[in-house]
Amino acid sequence: MKVLLHLPALLASLTLLQTAASASDDPTAETDIIHDTVEEVKVWVNKAFLDSRDRLKMAMTTKIHSTRHLSDYLKHAKGRTRTAIRSGQVWEESLKKLSQFLTNVTGQGLDLTLLSWEAGCDPPAPTMTCNISSPYRTITGYCNNRKNPALGSANRALARWLPAEYEDGLSLPYGWTPGKMRNGFPLPQPREVSNQIAAYLNEEDVLDQKRSMLFMQWGQIVDHDMDFAPETEMGSDTYTKAQCDEHCIQGDNCFPIMFPPGDPKLKTQGKCMPFFRAGFVCPTPPYKSLAREQINALTSFLDASLVYSPEPSLANRLRNLSSPLGLMAVNEEVSDNGRPFPPFVKMKPSPCEVINATAGVPCFLAGDSRASEQILLATSHTLFIREHNRLATELSRLNPHWDRETLYQEARKIMGAFIQITTFRDYLPILLGDEMQKWIPPYQGYNESVDPRISNVFTFALRFGHLEIPSTVYRLDENYQPWGSESELPLHTVFFNTWRLVKDGGIDPLVRGLLAKNAKLMHQNKMMTGELRNKLFQPNHTIHGFDLASINIQRSRDHGQPGYNSWRAFCGLSQPKTLEELSAVMKNEVLAKKLMDLYGTPSNIDIWLGAVAEPLVHRGRVGPLLTCLLGQQFQRIRDGDRFWWENPGVFTEKQRESLQKMSFSRLVCDNTGIDKVPLNPFQANAYPHGFVDCSSIDKLDLSPWASVKE
Repeated sequence: MKVLLHLPALLASLTLLQTAASASDDPTAETDIIHDTVEEVKVWVNKAFLDSRDRLKMAMTTKIHSTRHLSDYLKHAKGRTRTAIRSGQVWEESLKKLSQFLTNVTGQGLDLTLLSWEAGCDPPAPTMTCNISSPYRTITGYCNNRKNPALGSANRALARWLPAEYEDGLSLPYGWTPGKMRNGFPLPQPREVSNQIAAYLNEEDVLDQKRSMLFMQWGQIVDHDMDFAPETEMGSDTYTKAQCDEHCIQGDNCFPIMFPPGDPKLKTQGKCMPFFRAGFVCPTPPYKSLAREQINALTSFLDASLVYSPEPSLANRLRNLSSPLGLMAVNEEVSDNGRPFPPFVKMKPSPCEVINATAGVPCFLAGDSRASEQILLATSHTLFIREHNRLATELSRLNPHWDRETLYQEARKIMGAFIQITTFRDYLPILLGDEMQKWIPPYQGYNESVDPRISNVFTFALRFGHLEIPSTVYRLDENYQPWGSESELPLHTVFFNTWRLVKDGGIDPLVRGLLAKNAKLMHQNKMMTGELRNKLFQPNHTIHGFDLASINIQRSRDHGQPGYNSWRAFCGLSQPKTLEELSAVMKNEVLAKKLMDLYGTPSNIDIWLGAVAEPLVHRGRVGPLLTCLLGQQFQRIRDGDRFWWENPGVFTEKQRESLQKMSFSRLVCDNTGIDKVPLNPFQANAYPHGFVDCSSIDKLDLSPWASVKE
């Protein structure tokens, strides 16, 4: 079927040249022009991707490296994700060029189906046959929904709950054009907003007296299991990444965050923080919207994909295929008092080695490329692969006739259930508080009509967790006392810091810190620690750090996110229009006035900032808007997941009863040298109050998994 684009209506922001206007009279000529244009674009888009990869490798091999290079490592697209982003970029750049040659003066339009095919976009028809009787998820998330196999699978567009809002209606973010108004007011610079709203001194941390550090860390684990939007590359044949990185020149996919007058960073970092836009995918038939849609490189499901990877080639590399036990590969060079670490990445040198060349410890290889981003995340990944291997080994003893694949898949299935249970039983109730039942009612079974895709706005809603991170990471000894002279690590020193795990104490001291130390409390006057607001990815004094608050604001504009009031309306909440009304919503007149002075209208407040600024709901740790956005998303990923652990047929009744005994405390007992743990590890605990011996913590009974050999 030929789908036509009428350019003047949908591409009014593009310059339409009248040259070759008659080309659209001849279908053959149009086909040739589309083919030739796409091939031309592919040459320099491919070159941009190769140059970016080479530039990153070169940066890691020199002594001159920057915060930008560390960020690049985390946000660098690989495998199928890279292919999908490259196709999306070829599609968009080709469309821009074609708009100059093909006009609809004859009323014919542009064949978008042909353009998509030439650009290498995924065909609309399924590319694989689903085994609907398989008891296991596919690695990619494909085939979860039998009627729409791609729904929720990796490397698809994030879902839109509200239409995208771009400056030009297609791809340019608000804030791109200086002086451009939004709702009658110019947008403030993200760094200026950060300086005025999010800043406070590190020594003034307000700790959460009810939540542990594990509560904070679990939020990142959940986030890394469900969404990831890597950055795209420069899309122009004349604009280079260096121009953005080194000279703050806005253009193409470079959207630098400028420092306002008087900002201290002007003296040390130049004019800006470089910022590259998120990767995006091709539009899909029937092409109702051509607005840029960002990619989700992960499956939308809570399926432990951060452990196993949604990328088939990496998933295989993460396995120990020489063992008949279905094990995950472990590090063969170093261990943690006899317990395994994840394998090292092959990239030489990796950012972790660059950060501490003397220690020379590489980053870890895991199902998610961000595993070594910070030391507590690397600790969590270590626990997860140990637990997989423990489960697979126990299952092999119980079922010696099971082959390697069955052992791997059954252990993987249990790990997915563990993350689902822990999230919904232990984490969400103390996050959403009294609003939990309103947004996530009791489970009624799988519903194939529910769309489980991660929404674009959810990727910003989950960033509330950035305000729960304190300025210090703690290491504790076996008595839960300070571990040596360096028991307190400034947050900015724990990024890409695998050497601390391998050569300085292992994971046990850090796990104790997760269990016995408090998370930071989100406070309207003390939002984000300076360790993140000024020193993100600044491991030493020679590298200047990023501002995570500014990045969150700029990223929401990059994604075309509607403003604060649009989302309040979506959730059925009031939409404040005046200072008085905003003060009532925020219950804070000083904060409301600052926001009005910056934005002019509540409608323009960036979604991340507006959502996290709201006062917390009763017994929760987010405000009304976030409870709505988070609650709706978590209900959808539960009800729209055919492999949800409670869905009849996924596990037997006996297995479900056994799975409910799983807990993070038991995970610690089984995979570390720690023998005393809290009964409720997500709540704040002060040792020894609330701590018990591991013998008092329920174990997972695997006997319901025993099967008779046929």
